[in-house]
Amino acid sequence: MREIRVAAAQFEHRDNDPDYNLSRINELTRRAVAQGSEIVSFHEGCIGGYSWVQPLDKAELLEAAEPVPGPSTDRLVEIAHANKVVVMAGLFERRDGQVFNTYVTVGPEGLISKFSKLHPFVNPHLSPGNEYQVIDLLGCKVGFLICYDNNLPENVRITALQGADIIFMPHVTGCLPSTMPGRGVVDRELWDRRREDPVRLRKELRGPKGREWLMRWLPTRAYENGVYAVFTNPIGWDYDTVKPGLAMILDPFGEVLVESHALDDDVVVGVLTPDKLAQASGQRYLKARRPELYDKLVEPQESVTLPGWRMEHESGARDAATAHETAPDDEPSV
Repeated sequence: MREIRVAAAQFEHRDNDPDYNLSRINELTRRAVAQGSEIVSFHEGCIGGYSWVQPLDKAELLEAAEPVPGPSTDRLVEIAHANKVVVMAGLFERRDGQVFNTYVTVGPEGLISKFSKLHPFVNPHLSPGNEYQVIDLLGCKVGFLICYDNNLPENVRITALQGADIIFMPHVTGCLPSTMPGRGVVDRELWDRRREDPVRLRKELRGPKGREWLMRWLPTRAYENGVYAVFTNPIGWDYDTVKPGLAMILDPFGEVLVESHALDDDVVVGVLTPDKLAQASGQRYLKARRPELYDKLVEPQESVTLPGWRMEHESGARDAATAHETAPDDEPSV
């Protein structure tokens, strides 16, 4: 790996509005390049929006998706070409009658790579990707894992074992219904009044609903594998919840190198240096492994991706259904 400047961006995307979202990607890319960035990364599903696809059936989801390469990828290449930079962004990809949550990397000359999420769940008709990806990019070894993929330590470990020095981790997360104490959603009014009352919103986004939850596990992924982690996430309203932003880059010690504190669209740029890789404890841990003891890790099992917010949603739906069934005719159901 060589020294490189990398940008992590956050913005409030609009549901099913690629033109608007690509305009924000263009503007934030320009800002990042003005700060010397050579790679600009954006969040999961940022080109078309993300959570709005939850209720779509298979036909509707196929209609919302697009091929890669395709119209949005072409636009992304134009942005990369105009700014002479590598750009990474997410979208729903239509391929062979299936839909994937895909993250694309483009440069001034065209499409470089695409990676499909291993553990999709926002819509039941999404298909999972089935391979890890580590590529040579601008003199660095770069890997990709999307949102929930990073919650499984095995995925980050294997990506590191495949040689990644930098792992890009695009997300749409935070401030969701949860069974965990202190977590939950943020009132839409706090977001709408962020100019007049930023303190209340900042406390929500940086507390256990947002940053405090993130910092329980994200620095660990970087530390235990001795890699740089580039975290991107939307800020603001996403279909039915407020998202906290918090775009950041963590170094191989698990320390925050740069982080956005903005309650708005923003981009932060970090300088990633090879010396930290050589010094990181995680790099030693990779060499200390004893794979002959790990048979349990590769035993076949049925894989079920069930995020905490979905458990909370389903629990609430069951409670509401039960209340409706048992409520007397003259009393409203809850």
